[in-house]
Amino acid sequence: MPSNVVTRFAPSPTGFLHIGGARTALFNWLYARGRGGRFLLRIEDTDRARHNEAAVDAIIDGLTWLGLDWDEPPISQFARRDRHAEIAQALVERGGAYRCYMTAAEIEAAREASIREKRRFESPWREADAASAPDRPYTIRFKAPREGQTLVRDAVQGDVTFPNSALDDLIILRSDGAPTYNLAVVVDDRDMGVTHVIRGDDHLNNAARQQQIYEAMGWPTPSFSHVPLIHGPDGAKLSKRHGALGVEAYRDLGFLPEGLCNYLLRLGWSHGDDEIIPRDRALEWFDVAGINKAPSRLDLAKLESINAHYMKALSAERFVDLAVPFFEKAGVSIDAAMRDTLRRAAPSLKERATTLEKVPGAGAFLFLKRPLDLSGKAARAIEKDGARALVGAVARSLDQADFASPPALEEALKAAAAAARVDFGAIGPAVRAALTAGCPAPSLGEVLHALGRAESLGRLQDAAR
Repeated sequence: MPSNVVTRFAPSPTGFLHIGGARTALFNWLYARGRGGRFLLRIEDTDRARHNEAAVDAIIDGLTWLGLDWDEPPISQFARRDRHAEIAQALVERGGAYRCYMTAAEIEAAREASIREKRRFESPWREADAASAPDRPYTIRFKAPREGQTLVRDAVQGDVTFPNSALDDLIILRSDGAPTYNLAVVVDDRDMGVTHVIRGDDHLNNAARQQQIYEAMGWPTPSFSHVPLIHGPDGAKLSKRHGALGVEAYRDLGFLPEGLCNYLLRLGWSHGDDEIIPRDRALEWFDVAGINKAPSRLDLAKLESINAHYMKALSAERFVDLAVPFFEKAGVSIDAAMRDTLRRAAPSLKERATTLEKVPGAGAFLFLKRPLDLSGKAARAIEKDGARALVGAVARSLDQADFASPPALEEALKAAAAAARVDFGAIGPAVRAALTAGCPAPSLGEVLHALGRAESLGRLQDAAR
């Protein structure tokens, strides 16, 4: 049965979908979906100077690639500015906010005075008679409580208290009618029915101010869960100097969405010692109670290790579909015959490449042009006394072999060695050189199976001449 759990992901459209944002979206998606609830998407685009429509597309594309779907059309925060202004005025009428007519110069002087006197900043209009208001633009400030403290009950951080003396009367509506962040977030979350706010702990201070607004409006406060941020391998806050930051960068590096999601899930959350957690298990197990309080460190080696697991699990057909663009990026055009070759090679390539970007290197031996250019170690293997004759004998022996499976071809190679009255080790290096020109490759049985009968025999015959 559907539950009343509603979560949201609310990115600012100023760039790519940050890896930390992707983890936040994943946590929200899992929490809602695992409880039969709803997951919503809101684009926090009130800052029009920094708004970037291409960034909106990148965010949606990244979430779609990760398989994180949402239940309603994305909401634009900017499109709701009239609603935000309406609530700001409602707060004034309820006595929870007031109109402030201070000029920029007056605000600067008052702030300097509050710093000198070690007290919180307050506008003189907080208690002023409305009848004395001048005829000029004004802002609306929230009337924050002066005494006591605000207690935020956080499902990750525990109970966090903020002295009200440190929370001044923030502006909630600017003089041009534009809402500020804390008001817009509260109003949007309220109207969207959000029950659980799961976000980075850089928003923890905002939670106190937002809770005060909820209370001033007489609205229930959602459950807060503030997740520690992701740090770089050096322990510093993740930044451009740490490399790829956006989801699309990891996709371009050849990571699978299921591999990246599994890694992000384990980056700050745990379920015992489980490392590989497929989506169905994640939906069953995920809860904010398992989120660590300490920041997590990005570990690309660990990401590759987890991704390798999902690479091996790909079907041959999906593997080929995903690998083809990386071959083409490497300058190799893949036609129908080459797709068949890739499909046969898929089992071994999936075992040897931890990311899709590494597949062309692991499969370079597949698409070499005949006659192969033999040099270095490969040339030395072929030029040994009797090597070319042995390669020719292997080619003749394999002419009648069954190319249907690598094990059958391994047996055929052993039979060829026995027929030539030599150890398999005497023909292996020369045959490998003839087939791969020294490129990294799997077992000879797998190489022959992947190349197919015609290509395999052609390469062997070329080397035997």
